Amino acid sequence: MEMLQDPESGISLPQKRYYRQRAHSNPIADHCFDYPAHPDDVNWQELYPNLTEGQCVEFADIGCGYGGFLVTLGDMFPDRLAIGLEIRVKVSDYVMDRIKALRILHPGKYNNIACLRTNAMKYLPNYFRKAQLDKMFFLYPDPHFKRAKHKWRIINQALLSEYAYVLRKEGLVYTMTDVEDLHKWIVQHMLQHPLFERLTNEEEISDPITSKLYQSSEEGAKVVRNKGAHFLAIFRRL
Repeated sequence: MEMLQDPESGISLPQKRYYRQRAHSNPIADHCFDYPAHPDDVNWQELYPNLTEGQCVEFADIGCGYGGFLVTLGDMFPDRLAIGLEIRVKVSDYVMDRIKALRILHPGKYNNIACLRTNAMKYLPNYFRKAQLDKMFFLYPDPHFKRAKHKWRIINQALLSEYAYVLRKEGLVYTMTDVEDLHKWIVQHMLQHPLFERLTNEEEISDPITSKLYQSSEEGAKVVRNKGAHFLAIFRRL
């Protein structure tokens, strides 16, 4: 449970109503981003104050939204680094401010999570080396319902090769959506790619992260409140 305010310092968590932004963003448009030419150019120490030599980011929450699941990862894996990538300006600002506040409210915690504003469809290899990541999360991605916009979907055949590049062997891709058509699209494209296989139902259930995927993110919690359906699929990098 997140502490809302420190009575001594007056520090409190940011309020989402001051960071509202439209839900959709065109990932193919020319947004203004600063991005590194090479993963070695990233100053990770700025994002993770307690970074030790040889330590690297292993978890990536792609399109992290308001950071609810990212915070859950921080709690579940205190000794591993997780990054949230978000394309929307105000939303990424909120996550960054939320992490800063959490670090003050809970000294010694949440130094293992951070957020970057970037376009994951374009710049993943600029941030992550080959086989660096152990887990990638695509939770409630924009479904881009119109057929003409399917090329904007975060799971597509061209991008899967980039995901396979930054994932280590046996690394996992977690996908969750409340849109059945998008779920079928994801499963179809992942299984068509030679470097991914789907986990069995037994493997999905036994993964300790699986139960957290349903409500940890704000979007997931909204689906639960509305009694909507969840469609889960987890894939292993071969």
